[in-house]
Amino acid sequence: ISICRDLPNIEVITFSVNGISDLEPLNQCQNLSELYLRKNNITSLNELFYLKNLPQLRVLWLSENPCCGSDPHRYRMTVLRNLPSLQKLDNQAVTEEELSQALVDGEEITAPPARRSVENSSHEPTESTAAESTTETESELLNFSLEETNKIREELGMKPVPRDKFSSFSPRETDCNRKKRNNILNAILLLVKELDTEGLEIVQQTVGRRLQAFRKKELQEE
Repeated sequence: ISICRDLPNIEVITFSVNGISDLEPLNQCQNLSELYLRKNNITSLNELFYLKNLPQLRVLWLSENPCCGSDPHRYRMTVLRNLPSLQKLDNQAVTEEELSQALVDGEEITAPPARRSVENSSHEPTESTAAESTTETESELLNFSLEETNKIREELGMKPVPRDKFSSFSPRETDCNRKKRNNILNAILLLVKELDTEGLEIVQQTVGRRLQAFRKKELQEE
């Protein structure tokens, strides 16, 4: 997620199911309009502090994070009190009545979360994330990543990725490698929106040469 510090013009970010716990790198993404963070390791709603100054943010998916707690009403009211410009939260439309109620029932967040010391946190989050990952089925991970990737492709005027192409990973690949590949693909698709005609032509030529090299290698192996 630290790459976002270098992408101030990015508009859509999909980081669901990635063990993310810190939203600080997003606080400079002034054009961000959609943020998907389902099933991560965000433990405190104080992380919303880093999203409060993003004027274009309209869609946030934060469900199934530890910060959501056991009280859905309090969670939703707190999010809406601090991010009143949201039009959709966790795939549910925000109403004017909710925004008014959030001023009463929601908690105002005025400071970023306190970070634990490196000694206390260097291993625990990793172990927690690993434990959570084991509860995710491979099918669920792929379905959700495919859905979000195709959403971005649709916005870019590109054809959706067929499931058989998207999920053609070797069974020997680890979850880490699979997630890394998905993240790279999503990052590339997002960065394409930053390019002009000349830049897109360079990308097209580079990809063409890369594909030719792969096909030549496959033919040689056969």
